[in-house]
Amino acid sequence: MKTLQDSLVELIRRTSAELPDDVQRGILAALAQEQKGTIAQSAMQLIERNIALAKQKSQPICQDTGSILFYVEGPVGLDQIAFAETACAAVKLATQKGHLRQNSVDSLTGKNDGTNLGPGSPTLHFHQHRSPEVQVRLVLKGGGCENVGAQYSLPHEKLMADRDLAGCRKAILDAVWQAQGKGCGPGILGVCIGGDRATGYEYSKQQLLRRLDDRNPNPDLDRLEQDILHTANQLGIGPMGFGGRTTLLGVKACAANRLPASYFVSVSYMCWAYRRQGVTLGPSGEIQQWLY
Repeated sequence: MKTLQDSLVELIRRTSAELPDDVQRGILAALAQEQKGTIAQSAMQLIERNIALAKQKSQPICQDTGSILFYVEGPVGLDQIAFAETACAAVKLATQKGHLRQNSVDSLTGKNDGTNLGPGSPTLHFHQHRSPEVQVRLVLKGGGCENVGAQYSLPHEKLMADRDLAGCRKAILDAVWQAQGKGCGPGILGVCIGGDRATGYEYSKQQLLRRLDDRNPNPDLDRLEQDILHTANQLGIGPMGFGGRTTLLGVKACAANRLPASYFVSVSYMCWAYRRQGVTLGPSGEIQQWLY
């Protein structure tokens, strides 16, 4: 398990310190769109400088290294208990090395033992697939953007949002409006239409595993994603809520079956520090390929 632990520590280090290429391209494109001499341009320039310094120094890109979310896909027979134990050991070691800040505290006592370990930290999602390799994806999701996630139950009288895609659109844009200046924008939205309250949020976070520049294979959801992205960037909220042309960098949506009595729209907000990375592991746990 030593090789696997080393691989997971490197996955954590790279996720914490280096944004993936698709996000880098999105940030640069957003910077190019902002008007010269504006606060929005200055904010995007500071973001770009922060990204470069973090990569150069191999240090966390944000002081809040976030909730630690592992998504593991493996074949039948993968020892999930052993993998989880190794992942916890890797998180503890990565914290000691400074790749993760000492962020995780006991919710009842407020105590911080400095390991980032405890109930719910890290969080591991295991999924079986028919391929022989193991793929591990990691999301580090900051508390500021987590605070502005939202869930709506439709119909919503105040928003005049019915149980249809038009109603979903109103709910999602309301979440963007309510988040302005508080979610470390420009942000990325993960959205789930349907499901129950728990699975809706779970599926919305899984959308953050998609590439920023991909397109939804479902034409209705693709239109919704592009419409929300375009409309949100016309609101004038801008980077960090200072005004400007870039409120969102991307929108990723899915739909899940629901009960007739319920119609939830769950929105997970990710900050500009879109820390998401993944690897394919070899038989001994070595890194064979980076996924982003």
